[in-house]
This record gives sequence, C-alpha cells and structure tokens, in this order.
Amino acid sequence: MLARTGKSGLAWTGKTMRYDIVIRGGTVFDGGGSPGERADVAIREGRIAAVAPALSGDASRAIDAEGLAVAPGFIDIKTHSDFTLPINPRAESKVRQGVTTEIVGHCGFSVAPCLPGKVELLKGYLAPSAPWLPFRELDFPEYLDTFPATSVNAGMLVGHNTLRLMVMGMEERAPTNGELGRMSGLLEEALSAGALGMSSGLFTAPGSYAKPEEMVALGRVLKRHDALYFTHLRDESNGVLEALEEAIDLGETCGIHVQVVHFKCSGTDNWGKVSKALAMLEAARQRGVAVDCDAYPYTAGSNPLKNILPQWVQAGGVGTMLERLKLHETRARIRADIAAHGLNNWGRIESWDAVRISITPNLPQFAGRTIAQLAAERGKDPVIEDKGATRVLVTSISEDDVRELIRSPKALVGSDGNCVATTGVTSQGMPHPRFYGTFPRVLGRYAHEEKLVPLELAIHKMTGATAQALKLADRGYLREGMRADVTVFDPADFMDRATYENPHQYPSGARTTVIVNGAVVVDAARHTGALPGKVLRRTAEGVVQ
Repeated sequence: MLARTGKSGLAWTGKTMRYDIVIRGGTVFDGGGSPGERADVAIREGRIAAVAPALSGDASRAIDAEGLAVAPGFIDIKTHSDFTLPINPRAESKVRQGVTTEIVGHCGFSVAPCLPGKVELLKGYLAPSAPWLPFRELDFPEYLDTFPATSVNAGMLVGHNTLRLMVMGMEERAPTNGELGRMSGLLEEALSAGALGMSSGLFTAPGSYAKPEEMVALGRVLKRHDALYFTHLRDESNGVLEALEEAIDLGETCGIHVQVVHFKCSGTDNWGKVSKALAMLEAARQRGVAVDCDAYPYTAGSNPLKNILPQWVQAGGVGTMLERLKLHETRARIRADIAAHGLNNWGRIESWDAVRISITPNLPQFAGRTIAQLAAERGKDPVIEDKGATRVLVTSISEDDVRELIRSPKALVGSDGNCVATTGVTSQGMPHPRFYGTFPRVLGRYAHEEKLVPLELAIHKMTGATAQALKLADRGYLREGMRADVTVFDPADFMDRATYENPHQYPSGARTTVIVNGAVVVDAARHTGALPGKVLRRTAEGVVQ
C-alpha cells in the first residue's frame, strides 16, 4: 500500500475496500484553501473513508464527478432557519445550494427558552421573523432533544434578546443583580445542554438596552463554558466602527471568540468603511483576540419593518408601539428623526423605493411593493397597518463593499436567510433572494464568472474556515475520518437564479449532488426526501460534534 499526503491534505491509499458511496473523477477541494486535485472520494458509515486519485474497491453507489467540483458541504454560519426547519425539514432552499449545516438562533432571537406564561410574549416579538412557527413553553435542553429530523445539520445558539424578554420583558433599563443572575442561569442551562454559544442583537429592543456591563457578565458565562459569541452589531450604519470596537472589546475582555455576523456598512454615508473595519479586525487578531466576521453577497438586507424605526418608537413592545403610532405627533417625530439620521441601524437610503415589503401575514397583497409605492397609492403610512408583523428588504449597501468582503480571505460566508421552499407554507411572500442563492452566487458569479476570488478560497470561506471558527470537530474538510458532508457541483453551471422580483427559485446545476452524514439528500438536483441531519452540540471540551 502506498500512502502519502499532499499539500491539500488529501490522503492517497491503494487499499481495496467496500464502500457505501464512491465519488469518482472529480476535482476535490478539501476545504483547506488549496487548489483542487483530481481524486476519488469514498464514504463508509457516514464518514469519509478515503480520498485518492484512483480508488479501488466496490461501492453500493458510484457518482460520476467528471468535470465537477467536489467540496465539503457548505456551512451556513448565519441563518434563521430555526424559524422554518420545524415546518420545512427538507430545508429545500439551503440544501440545494450545497449547504449541509446551518447555525441558527442569531441576532439575539431564539425560540428557546420560552418560559411558562411567556409564550404569547415571545410569539408576538418574533412574529415578523417566524410568522408560521408554532410556539410553546420550552427549555433549551428540551429544545435540543426534541428538534425534528431535518435534511441538514443544525447548531443552536441562545439569543440574548430572548433571555432578556423572558426575564425583563421590554423594560428599558439595566437588569437588577437578580435579573442578571436569572439570565446567566438560563444561559448556563442552554450551554450545558449543548448550545454552541449566545447571540446578541444589540441593534433593537430589548437587546439595545443592554450596557457593556451586562454583556461582559454574560460573556464570562460563555468563557466558563468555552462557548462562542455571535453579534449583530449595535449599529451597522453611522456608528458601525464604534459598534465593531465594542464587539472586539467584549471578546478581549472576556477571552471569548466573537463572530460579527452579516457584517456591512449600511447607509450611503458609510459606504467605503469596510476597508477600515477589516483592518480593525486584523489588528485585533494580531494582538490575540479571536474574532471573525461573515457577510452575504447582496446590497440589500432584511429586517422587521418595525426595527427600522427609531428605537424610542419600539419601547414597551409591539402593542405599545402600535398605540403610539396612531398619534400624529409620533409620526411627525419619526419623519424628523429619519430625515436627520436615516433609518435605525440602516442609515440613509436613496429613497423609500429602497424599502420593499418582503413577507406580511396581515397584508399579503403588498408583498413585493415598495414603501414609496404603497404610500403614494394609498395615502397612508403602511407601517401603521402592518400590526408589527411585516418584514422588509432594505437596499443600503455598496456593491464595492460587498465585493471587498467577498475578496477578503478573512470574511466568511453566511446567508442570514431561512430555509424555505417553492411549495408549502414557506413559499409565501417575497423573501430575500439570499434564502435561495447565497452560496451559488459567491461560487458562480463572483468566483467562476468574474474571477473576483479563486474558487478554492471561496470554498474555504464556506467550509474549512467556517468549521474552525465554530470549533467543529469533524466537519468542514474532505479528509479521512471526517463526517461525510459533501457537495458536488459544476462550477460552470451553479448559478443563483433568485431575484428580488422572483425570489422563489432554486439555483441552476443539473448535476448538483449533496450528501449529509453519508446520505444522499440531493441527487442530480433532485431532493431525495432524506432527513439525515443531526443536532450539533458543544461538548464540555468546547468542540462541536
């Protein structure tokens, strides 16, 4: 037997074996960032059994990958699919992009813990993001233990906004020592059960009411468990650099890993700041701070409509906000604030045509229309009618900034999108096209067509590099012994087709095959119905399995 390891980490072996699946003749990108090498990949019992240029041995299934790229399954580090996976377990829009693992519970929003007597409070709070999800009383251990079978792996975060909501409601103040202790206890319980870490959404109430002292106290809980911290910055627009510094300071103070999610410099006044932000992140790494960021390849973001209003409007919860919005003086003050400072967390936009209705359970006929169109046609303020349950798309990001983040080897790839489908309950509305197109958009448009980033680096940014940031023990690489999460695709025919006007479209790629834990989930671009995904848990040693 001849065995050697090349620079890519591929292991060559001539040993004859019996395999479950052999992927033959493809160009293998092992996830480490090195150029692809022609090789076969063998899978047995849910793991990579061998990678070699010409494997001998029998297999129950052979996949012809001639002319195709063979990569680790893509890891979507930033998603909200906890709002849709229980009702769309096939994860159609994600797994057809080659995604095999999703990290959920971001931006401070998680569906657990949901304490006794707080179901309606949490349901109302998350309604714009999870309009179809049933809520129930649920602690975090039960949440992990009872999560349904799905087509993709899922790692869960506990949301700081949810913790605050459970303990303090929408109170605009610092927590008492007892309240902070209760939040810390709920966080401890989630981490002990296997939550990967905590997410924060400091841009919106009630998370925005948290001072650094509160976040440091919770950060020290994360440190004790060697867990991770994911943050939607306090401000992604006019104060984005100061907010980034706050996140870095928390990581440095507590000695924890910080993931700055869906990083952007939003609003026309802030275009061009990405270069300085990336330099700040690199400087922090150089002095020993563990910090990463991720981004999606689009110039529009998405948020509940209520969240783009000034924070004082949102104080007290949705019901209080809706009553406040009935007042003429409230609406006049909102217009003055937006004229002076731009949208909350989004900055200045070119016009209200930059804000498009995405999903609105209460007013479904308005999906796809812009705020400017609705206001002109109806002579009303649409925000008053939406009952706080509408999501919007906001075009506020520079394409040059998007391209710089894609080009950067240090910026990971995350969709910030739910798994949805072209049929069923999740096919409603006009979601952001990133739900369907993030990963093929990076690989097909920016890597293959425009050569903005080498294909091997683009793959690394969504596999091996992401696995390192998440401390995944055995995913993110195509190497012997790793979990068999594999994506096979044609770099010349793997393009995003979802648009803002017609988002419910799967990517192209007639030969795309996706394997999760050794089971074929997408077979030549067709979903097999398999649900082999696992709930990933952080161990006592801090690694995720």
